[in-house]
Amino acid sequence: MSGSQSRGAGVGRRLPSGRVSRTISRTLGRSRPITHNDAYTYALRVAYLAYLLQPRVRRTQHVPAPQQAHRSSSSINDLMKDFSLARDSKSTKLPHSFPSELEKRLGDVVTGKERQLEYADTVVKRTFAVFYNAFTEKSFRNSVNKSKRVEDLVLIFVSHATKELQKNKLPGDDSYKLMVDRHVALFVRLISSILKDHAWVSDRRELANRLTTLESKLLAHDQDLTDPTQQGGGGTTTEAIVPLSYDVKDMPLVRTVAQIFGLTNTMVQSDIDKNKSVWTEKAIVADLKAYSNNLNLNTKGTLNSDDFDLQESFEIWKKAEIADISQIMWSIVQSNPELAKSTPGGSLPQLSPQPNGSGSQESAYFGLSRRLSDPSMENNPYVFDQPVDMSGLNLNDSNSDLSGGGADMPYTFIPPDPRAWYRFVLLQAFSHDMQNKQSDAEVSSSLLSRQSRDLLNELCLRWRIPSFSRTVLFLDVIREKYQDQGISLDTLDTAFNFVKEASENTKHTHNAYYLSSLTDVGKWTITDFTLNRQILSSIHDTLLRDLYEALQHCYEPKPPSIGPVMYILENHIDNDPQFSKSPDELDKYSIQLGEGLKAKAKDVYREFLHKEIPLVQDDWEFYHIIQLGKAITKLADRIKKRYKKNPEILGQVQSSTYVPDLHTLMLTLEPSINPFTCLVETVFPLLEEDSKDMISRILYTSDSRGVEVGIQDGFDLYKDLVEVRKIHRETLPKIPFQFNIEELLVDFVWRLIHTTDSKVIDLVDEAIKQDNFAVRTGNPQLGPSDEERHSVSIIDIFRLFNQTIDQIVALNWDNDLQYAKFMTALARTIGSGITRYCEIVEGNFAKEMDRLTPEQEAAASQTRQERWVQIAKDAWNNKEKIEPFQFFPESFVKLNNIEFATFQLDQLEKNINVDACAEVIQKHAPPLNQRQRKVNNYIFTIKIVEAEDLKACDINGLSDPYVVLGDEYQKRLAKTRIIYSSLNPRWDETVDIKAQGPLNIIATVWDWDTLGDHDCVGRTSIKLDPSHFSDYMPREYWLDLDTQGRLLLRVSMEGERDDIQFYFGKAFRTLKRTERDMTRQITDKLSSYIHHCLSRNALKSLLSTGITISSVSSLFSRNRPQSVAPAITQAQIISALAPLFTYFDDNFAIMQMTLTSTAMKLVMTRLWKEVLVTIESLLVPPLSDKPSQQRQLTQQELDIVFKWLQLLFDFFHAVDEETGEVRGVSIDVLKSPKYHDIQSLNFFYFETTENLVRTSERMASATASRQQQQRNRLSAPGSLGGGPSFSGAAGLLGVVSARRSKSIILSRNLGTMRKAKEEKRKDAQADPNDDMILRILRMRPEAVGYLRDRSRQKERLAAAAAAEMIVKQSMMSGGGRMAAMTNLPRR
Repeated sequence: MSGSQSRGAGVGRRLPSGRVSRTISRTLGRSRPITHNDAYTYALRVAYLAYLLQPRVRRTQHVPAPQQAHRSSSSINDLMKDFSLARDSKSTKLPHSFPSELEKRLGDVVTGKERQLEYADTVVKRTFAVFYNAFTEKSFRNSVNKSKRVEDLVLIFVSHATKELQKNKLPGDDSYKLMVDRHVALFVRLISSILKDHAWVSDRRELANRLTTLESKLLAHDQDLTDPTQQGGGGTTTEAIVPLSYDVKDMPLVRTVAQIFGLTNTMVQSDIDKNKSVWTEKAIVADLKAYSNNLNLNTKGTLNSDDFDLQESFEIWKKAEIADISQIMWSIVQSNPELAKSTPGGSLPQLSPQPNGSGSQESAYFGLSRRLSDPSMENNPYVFDQPVDMSGLNLNDSNSDLSGGGADMPYTFIPPDPRAWYRFVLLQAFSHDMQNKQSDAEVSSSLLSRQSRDLLNELCLRWRIPSFSRTVLFLDVIREKYQDQGISLDTLDTAFNFVKEASENTKHTHNAYYLSSLTDVGKWTITDFTLNRQILSSIHDTLLRDLYEALQHCYEPKPPSIGPVMYILENHIDNDPQFSKSPDELDKYSIQLGEGLKAKAKDVYREFLHKEIPLVQDDWEFYHIIQLGKAITKLADRIKKRYKKNPEILGQVQSSTYVPDLHTLMLTLEPSINPFTCLVETVFPLLEEDSKDMISRILYTSDSRGVEVGIQDGFDLYKDLVEVRKIHRETLPKIPFQFNIEELLVDFVWRLIHTTDSKVIDLVDEAIKQDNFAVRTGNPQLGPSDEERHSVSIIDIFRLFNQTIDQIVALNWDNDLQYAKFMTALARTIGSGITRYCEIVEGNFAKEMDRLTPEQEAAASQTRQERWVQIAKDAWNNKEKIEPFQFFPESFVKLNNIEFATFQLDQLEKNINVDACAEVIQKHAPPLNQRQRKVNNYIFTIKIVEAEDLKACDINGLSDPYVVLGDEYQKRLAKTRIIYSSLNPRWDETVDIKAQGPLNIIATVWDWDTLGDHDCVGRTSIKLDPSHFSDYMPREYWLDLDTQGRLLLRVSMEGERDDIQFYFGKAFRTLKRTERDMTRQITDKLSSYIHHCLSRNALKSLLSTGITISSVSSLFSRNRPQSVAPAITQAQIISALAPLFTYFDDNFAIMQMTLTSTAMKLVMTRLWKEVLVTIESLLVPPLSDKPSQQRQLTQQELDIVFKWLQLLFDFFHAVDEETGEVRGVSIDVLKSPKYHDIQSLNFFYFETTENLVRTSERMASATASRQQQQRNRLSAPGSLGGGPSFSGAAGLLGVVSARRSKSIILSRNLGTMRKAKEEKRKDAQADPNDDMILRILRMRPEAVGYLRDRSRQKERLAAAAAAEMIVKQSMMSGGGRMAAMTNLPRR
């Protein structure tokens, strides 16, 4: 039934069990088994009755008219008197929409579209055209719409037809008058045809009869309007009824019965011939009489009050039934007027015969039959539009000869149990039509053929089957056929839609009871109501069985679709208000369905297991587990997609309320049945348990055989198991996975890491060996880009690193702690590879940079005596030969490789997310009281800063010093570069030394000689004890050499730990130090010429260019005042630096051919620092407490030096004059702290000694105050800035720096390194000191005392800081928690 049906009292009503039992028992008791022959006989009776009651065929006969037949012109007025005398009622008025339909038909006549032949005559078309023009006028049209009287139309048509036909006629010629009658008759016939076509006759029977009478009178002198031979003359026609042939060929319904019951026409003809004397129209009238009497007496010969639940329902049905019987009786008597003579009681209406049988065709019976058989007029077994009430016929005359004999007397045409007989015939008809479905397209679309529908309609009409009973019986037949597998789901769906469409079509009927009885089950009989619920329940159970069977194949590749079953359950069963199912029954079915699906899922898993896993356990491999997992996950994905729209099938209904759609139904079902969930719940735990056992077995077998399972096999297995776990977690969030995949397969990742770690050194060595360190370029004409200026060795190394990391990342390892440990171990491996690469590349780079020049090679071939003679000549001639260094391109490529490695390592650090890994490890670290407190490995960072007052070892009074660090076992640990021709060298080189405890370091200063052995300048030593660096603060040590002079070392310590940030920081520091050392070696090759061009000799040579003879003679004149120093022009100052600029340009041109832009700026930055150091040494001596022999420059010399500084600043800044683009070093780098210190000399250089001392004291006091505040804030020992310490306790412990050194962790990426560098620069600018003033005072002999006092003051401050540190360390080492934390490394 339709979902929109009323859910009235009948749906939810409660029927007394006794009432229902009695009704059903009575129904069953009076029913007897129906035989095939019984059903055939009663169906044949009704079919034969339909033939008897069909409209009689009439034959038209022509009778010639008398020769002088005339009719007066006033006859039309006489004819219209019947309309004038008619009562003004609805039955005589034209319908509201009649004028519009008349206009359409008139247009068809005028244009020749009218199908009836009598309107095809040209004269007829002309007459109708004249009237059509008048009818379409607005005024006339409005008057017709207002009056709705047919006589107005007829009179106007007569007027226009007379005028038109009178044209061209002679006076006295009245022949046209008969033609007027013919045309008016045609017009009246057109009106009658319109009323019939639109079913307006039933409501306007009186109007139709009068129109028929008028047409007959108008044609009294004319026989056939379609016969052209009679249009010019008179005549009459008569109609004779054709007698019945009683031949089966003329009985369509009888032939249908024969086809349905499988009989021949001859057999049926024989049965009719035998019984036609009994099966008469009089017998049907008698049946109706008897039926009416039984209905009035409330006997069991008809439906009675016991068949209905409510008395009100019975009375409503009874009233409608009496009206129907009256109408049927009227129709029968009207179709056979002879029966009226034997029907007493009441007067029958006067019948108005029409030519061609038109009157009988419009009989009430014919109209009823046509509506039951015509598809366009609501034709189906469930549509019954009753005609108007004909209550004038008396059906209750018990004295009539046609009356029935009582309730027990059988009917002639109505079987004993009409419902059962109708169902039998319906089943026969449906089975017959289904067998012929392929050949009958109409049957395919509507289940029943046109002939079957006509027969069933006739049976329902004669057997008085209510409309709701027809619906229920039709569904019962459909149920039986479906349960017997006689029809498909599509046919079942079509049947339900057939019923719904029939209910929808009742809206167009005029029978109120018929409309309400189909939609209100409260008006149904108890039997129909009960049977309907049984039908729905039975179909529901059958559909559930079909659903169960279909779902048993859901895990197959091509399972049957459950969509049709679900659609019918949703749209036709569950949505029906009369359907009700116990929640317990649905719950039971849900459980059975779930168990069935799980059992099927187990069978499917066993099939996969048998297919993919070998029977012999020793033959098991990871590949088999992978294939098994892929098969299961593939099946799960397929099932999930297959049931994506309706994932949940059925379950327990939580409430008995009506559910409008499947989605809402699924929400009310608990538990829901989901094929995907059943699969996962059943198969995945089995797969997980079996996988765990098989993995353990495979690993055990491999260990016993001494064969390792492939790493990639382990990774593939992990990925497959992760996919299984993902589905498990999404579907079964409350059920844990059977085992920990990561713990079971973690060894494969460690094996990959250990394998990489063991091979990384060899791979680095091989990569360097295979590399020729040449620039790679795809287009030699355009030159190499920055991306092509590094060689393949560093690319191969980082490809190895990235491939290893990508392998682990691609696993999507689901254990953050383990993943962080993986990355930490890989960071250590990466650090080892980078350290090895830097060692080899820097060593090869140093060999290339330390190679002998051609002059040095020539000198090496000289004898010892020749060498001494050449040295003496050079010294006598004061010759200093400075030649540009010829760099190798492969040397620059090595520097490019280090720069490329730095950026690649920074990108690697970001991809790994080092900080997140460190945070995870820290989060899972044990509590402080449970951690390992002892740090066994330490890293000492030693920076060899500078030396002072070294011993001169060369003939020229200078040395070429370099420093070698070694341990107490004479193992070399580090070596600095060579500083040529200097007794106060500055190296600023850093080295990392690993130690597990106290370590004695011996520092030896050597003098490099081209010929012979190198000379020892001096030695010193220092003990590196981790306990002295427990605060991890850097310290500075001035170490006295055993000969003369001293060496400044800056030492800091950091605990080596297994930390990813530490390993990356160490790798970055290694790269940056290697880059810095290689850059320094490049700049060292240029520094000699820088020193030569920016020396005091060069300054002296520039000033000597302006000396004349007069100026020289004035030196010997004692009486004349000394003349002013000669002026030096700007051009001379620039010219003095021209050779240096040319030297720079030549070397820069060579560098730019190979170095990247970043490396080039790095070299220029280092050269700029060398320039600043050279100019600083030209202005002031190094910082010391002893007076210096260096002479202070004059004002003119100072001005020249600062002009040189500005020229060099502009040269290194390299601003394009046209575009303003900076092509050199940025201004932030050029204006370094040292640059600002040199600039500050302008303010103090020529100040008096007294003022300088006062300023120095003030600055020293401010510095001491700041350091004291910082000491109080940090609770750390005080510091003396960057100043040196000399002896005593301070010499033992060193001076503690106020600023903490740049730790390894702070160097873990380029970002942290830039940040630390920027902070260092800001600190240097924000913390001014008096070092420059002290260096100026060294050139003032009168400041010797102040320098000595400042030295003692610094010693006292350093001693106090050292004592404070010792006290603090002793307090912390006294035991307890604080002592335990002493050796903890800090970040």
